[in-house]
Amino acid sequence: MKLSELLPAYLPQYAFSLQNEQEFETLGLIISPLETPFCTFVDGEKSIKDVSDHVSMVITTEELAPKLLTEDRGVCIVDAPRIVYFRLHNVLSAQELYARKKEKTVVGANCMIHPTAIIADSNVVIGDNVIIEEYAVIRENVTIGDNTIIRAGVKLGFPDFEFKKEDGKLFGVEHCGGVVIGKEVEILPNTCINKALYPWDDTVVGDYCKIDMLVQISHAVKIGAGSMIVGLSGIGGRTEIGKNCWVGYGCTVRNGIHVGDNSRINMGAVVSRDVEDGQAVTGNFAIDHEVFMKNLKKSIKG
Repeated sequence: MKLSELLPAYLPQYAFSLQNEQEFETLGLIISPLETPFCTFVDGEKSIKDVSDHVSMVITTEELAPKLLTEDRGVCIVDAPRIVYFRLHNVLSAQELYARKKEKTVVGANCMIHPTAIIADSNVVIGDNVIIEEYAVIRENVTIGDNTIIRAGVKLGFPDFEFKKEDGKLFGVEHCGGVVIGKEVEILPNTCINKALYPWDDTVVGDYCKIDMLVQISHAVKIGAGSMIVGLSGIGGRTEIGKNCWVGYGCTVRNGIHVGDNSRINMGAVVSRDVEDGQAVTGNFAIDHEVFMKNLKKSIKG
């Protein structure tokens, strides 16, 4: 794909200029784990140091362009990089050159699917021995592993809460990625697991995970095998939760952080920074559990 072809065709309302134009295969954020050439945006100087080596084109401002231009990387200069980037993503999400290819839905052997469940006609793959209860909704681009249980009212593959503002008005960002649910997972009633934003990406719930009722898991979250998420918890977009983790009742985990293997997020915690392997955190904002308890005892004595 080339911006010199895409922008005039799909977004003629935006003026742009190009320097050292390069082709790209898809769109992604500056830190996206892609190994093929992709296009991103940069609208702040602090972000420049984080630009992936696989970024071949950057939509940016005139001020930042010289700091991003290299022999192998081109720049597209616009007034509002973030807006142009997400507008481009939105229009491309309906195009075959960008979106996932449509395939007929496949259901494995010995599945028990309630008649009131709604399953998209395309781009759903359901493994063997899967149970899907009443009023569950499975949208496109969802894969469910063998022996998994989807309880009543669960919603898989819906768009996430992602909006941008242009000229004082909000517009939604299309979600054209997927959801992958591993084998022997159980998801309790009325939980919502939203699909990833980009076509190359998935929200992932690993094998053997157990997800309680009324949990929200946002776009592109990755949850490692054997982890448990208790009810009324929310996991922000692009967060990675390791293997065999515990997220207690009513927790909030912010977007874009890493929670290590075998860690524990205790009841009601608000997690705003990375959690190390094997660490337990407590509180709002969450800190190491032992430190939290020491501070609590000190405040009671004082």
